[in-house]
Amino acid sequence: MPMTEKEYNGNLLDQITLLEDIAEVAETEHAVATLKLIQKKRAQIERKLYQQPPLTER
Repeated sequence: MPMTEKEYNGNLLDQITLLEDIAEVAETEHAVATLKLIQKKRAQIERKLYQQPPLTER
């Protein structure tokens, strides 16, 4: 079932929240490689979240 852009954005924001939680643990454990991967994944998610023009404009 297709989702609305609002639902899609909510899913992306949930993914960012998960990455923030994982980053907290990675920082306390000084897991540098994990933190780099988290930064990469966050950038990928934000690219989708803040794309211009939005998905609904065509």
